[in-house]
Amino acid sequence: MRSPEQQTDPQPELTVWAPHADGVEVEWTLDGQPSQRTALERRPEGWWAARLPAGDTLDYGFRVDGGELTPDPRSAWQPYGVHRESRWFEPRDFAWHDATWAGPQHGEGVLGAVVYELHVGTFTPEGTLDAAVERLGHLVELGVDVVELMPLAVWPGRRNWGYDGVGPWAVDDVYGGPEALQRFVDACHGVGLGVCLDVVYNHLGPVGNYLSRFGPYFSDAHHTPWGSGFNLDGPDSGPVRRWMVDNALRWFEDFHVDALRLDAVHELRDDSPTHVLAQLADEVGDLSQRLGRPLHLIAESDLNDPVMVTATADGGRGMDAQWDDDVHHALHVTLTGESQGYYADFAGHCRAMPEGGPVAVLAKTLTRGFLHDGTWSSFRGQEWGAPVDPGVVDARRFVAYLQTHDQVGNRAVGERISALVGPGMQAAGAALYLTSAFTPMVFMGEEWGATTPFQFFTDFEEPEMAQAVTEGRRREFESHGWAAQDVPDPQDEQTFLRSKLRWDELEVDEHARMLRWYRDLIALRRHRHELTDGRLDGVQLDFDERDQWLVMRRADLRTVVNLAESRWTVPLDAEPSEVVLAWEPSQTKLKPQALYLPPRTAAVVRVG
Repeated sequence: MRSPEQQTDPQPELTVWAPHADGVEVEWTLDGQPSQRTALERRPEGWWAARLPAGDTLDYGFRVDGGELTPDPRSAWQPYGVHRESRWFEPRDFAWHDATWAGPQHGEGVLGAVVYELHVGTFTPEGTLDAAVERLGHLVELGVDVVELMPLAVWPGRRNWGYDGVGPWAVDDVYGGPEALQRFVDACHGVGLGVCLDVVYNHLGPVGNYLSRFGPYFSDAHHTPWGSGFNLDGPDSGPVRRWMVDNALRWFEDFHVDALRLDAVHELRDDSPTHVLAQLADEVGDLSQRLGRPLHLIAESDLNDPVMVTATADGGRGMDAQWDDDVHHALHVTLTGESQGYYADFAGHCRAMPEGGPVAVLAKTLTRGFLHDGTWSSFRGQEWGAPVDPGVVDARRFVAYLQTHDQVGNRAVGERISALVGPGMQAAGAALYLTSAFTPMVFMGEEWGATTPFQFFTDFEEPEMAQAVTEGRRREFESHGWAAQDVPDPQDEQTFLRSKLRWDELEVDEHARMLRWYRDLIALRRHRHELTDGRLDGVQLDFDERDQWLVMRRADLRTVVNLAESRWTVPLDAEPSEVVLAWEPSQTKLKPQALYLPPRTAAVVRVG
């Protein structure tokens, strides 16, 4: 990252870390003139640098020891794709309009906010950041506080979820490039929305990863599902850690984002005295103080351990929040009845929950955060996780959801919850997580029960890689009983096009009804401060596994869910005084210390 002194100089200074090189050259083209080569000057600690003339368009690539032309490891812009030159980008040229922006929730930050996850390429027909700006009004009306963007880092081809990125410092040109992200964030702040960017630091994609041409970015000492892990604790690991941490700080400082979602942090293998996540948390905290606004880190972690959201001063990793898949799994199994694979334990009557079924499991996750909190995990074949102290850990540090890109897109055909259960059952699931003590997250299109799937798609140009992805996807689901021809081909453009939201559904029949339900739930959450209270010990669950009902108690509000096929009356702990919200309002009636509620629906009532 360039120092402030370097940033004020109109001549770009290119720097690159190549500790074992004998020489490094930059091949560059300025404003379409013939290309030139310039030798970089050796600097201390393996760095090389050269200053080039200023111009409107500077394209460049490095050659290490006379090798192939290679993009900048810190490139902000790859207009020609992952294999060719980088383009110089000066982030300070953008004219921001968010000087008064205090952060999400009027400066309170992300915890307890309503988050909305979206994939830029399928969110609109155009699939760009600028097109997404045109839909921000919908998110404001829905009641969203923070927009979470799936990864933007440059990837091979024209379409991808983003997790095959190989240029973590760049914004893919398909979405509009780096300035388009600045425009998007500026527009979001202008209408009161924060922005969270999904970033991937645990691996790079399989095509276009050239970091090893420069130095020991990877280590055979640690292995991940994608191959060798990043070198975070071996020789020459300092600059690798710096590459990662500087990347995160840059999104906050140069692009004004409010939070980062860190993909699969359990695969960041680091045996250093200070874990790279703790280092990142401390440096982001310092930057937050300097910028005068809240900055947050949200981890995706499979560890089920509150150490992830424990302060670094107390020996934790220092993440502000983490995704909570256990809440999703419990909701999913209770609503759909699916219990295959990693869902098995969430159906209950197992070592993790011997005394109850799926409703008991759901009650535990809504009051304790995890099912696997030191209990046996049959999917993992070992005891897993650690308990959450409900009197100590703020529940808003756990992000809860009914759908995510993973939980929809990693199904064989990418069905949403609305394709698996009736509208009343989706409404029940939404009511539970949107009135829970956690930080809720809506997946794009969920709010209107979108009919479009969200499927897994790629666009690898290399024939071998394309074939491997297609065949691998089909083999994976053939083992679960799917016919190969029924599994969408990730390489087929139609798989991508099918996944684009249909905005014409928004105000039609049941879609409009579902949208009103989500808007009303979020409005209730915003207007009743008790619903954004993160104290888990203030949440009580009453339920009956046999009669299939569940009541979540928070202050004087009761979220009542009737999962039964025919039973209509759900007992309450106190006398109900008002039906605040109901999926079937005309058929929902107050009874003495009970609620008359249609089967497979939900309501929120006030008692006392």
